[in-house]
Amino acid sequence: MKGKKLIAVAAGAVMAFTLAACSGSGAGDDSSADATTSAAPAESNGGDAAMEKGTIGVAMPTQTSERWIADGDAVKAGLEAEGYTVDLQFAGDDIPTQSQQIDSMITNGSQLLIVAAIDGTALSGQLEAAAAAGIPVIAYDRLIRDSANVDYYVTFDNYKVGVQQATSLLVGLGVLNADGSEGDAEGPFNIELFAGSLDDNNAHFFYSGAIDTLQPYIDSGVLVVPSGQTDIEQVATLRWAQETAQKRMEDLLTSSYSSEKVQGVLSPYDGISRGILTALSNAGYGPTIADGMPVVTGQDAEIASVKLINDDVQYATIFKDTRKLAAQAVAASLEFLAGATPEANDTTTYDNGVKVVPSYLLDSDIVYKDNITSLLVDSGYWTADEVASGVAE
Repeated sequence: MKGKKLIAVAAGAVMAFTLAACSGSGAGDDSSADATTSAAPAESNGGDAAMEKGTIGVAMPTQTSERWIADGDAVKAGLEAEGYTVDLQFAGDDIPTQSQQIDSMITNGSQLLIVAAIDGTALSGQLEAAAAAGIPVIAYDRLIRDSANVDYYVTFDNYKVGVQQATSLLVGLGVLNADGSEGDAEGPFNIELFAGSLDDNNAHFFYSGAIDTLQPYIDSGVLVVPSGQTDIEQVATLRWAQETAQKRMEDLLTSSYSSEKVQGVLSPYDGISRGILTALSNAGYGPTIADGMPVVTGQDAEIASVKLINDDVQYATIFKDTRKLAAQAVAASLEFLAGATPEANDTTTYDNGVKVVPSYLLDSDIVYKDNITSLLVDSGYWTADEVASGVAE
């Protein structure tokens, strides 16, 4: 996998540009190096300054999604720019591995932990040990639940992300216009719904925002779900896996579409979207939306899916600029390490079952074919060549 962007933090101001890697076909890709450690001392003008400042542990869930590689490397680069040594580890979507990695970070003297949890309910013991050692814990884009020992949460407005996903589906079907006004299409349209992994707290926010947006159209008959599967427990995708989504879409087509056609699919993540699109393509849909491929949504603006959008295969994705997320995590880390309290712009929403965790929420954008250049290319997130090839350089 190739890296492309880094993040730098200097002189009290955070400047971010992210590292993203080519994932090929995405979330289902095999990666033999998925449980890895990267803890080399940072280079700095201060010589031994990195060792003097100490180590920060960064626990990421997997390397099979390009965004987690981007996040991990961006956070690492930003902290190293401030003179810290970074113990960055990826857990291969294996809960015991991540627990052991965090245990090791604590044992080895990390001064602060940044954790993107695989299972947000599985780290209570590790967080108790961190608290006993006086180590602040930042939950990174996935809320850690059932623990009082979560000090801060950096994420996007995840309910809004779900609203945006549903909105993009409605726009693709013509029920809404891109500006949010009512479109001319009246339906009924056959749709199916997918959600993320139930052990990821964000999946619930995404789906809640989406279903709240779609439900009035389902109630009015503009949208129809032939499978009848609308509860999150029915539509969830364990570990956000591409192959799992593909298999479920294949089963839905077999069981519910013998004579009818599906016209839209709510997908919460680009890897899931690619699995859905593979199933649809194998069933004879497409090859493009103009040729009858259903409207399929997504999230994360992964380069393989951005190309599919540009090629009129996938309809939309949600762009969560992880450069900003990494920058906020770095900024919050520096505040904690200086003995200060990081800024939170939401102190009411994210109740983890024990406490409301002070949070910083960032905004996201819907990516359609006609705004790829303005949102992704002009901002330097992807280049025009990468969009054309679907491969990160």
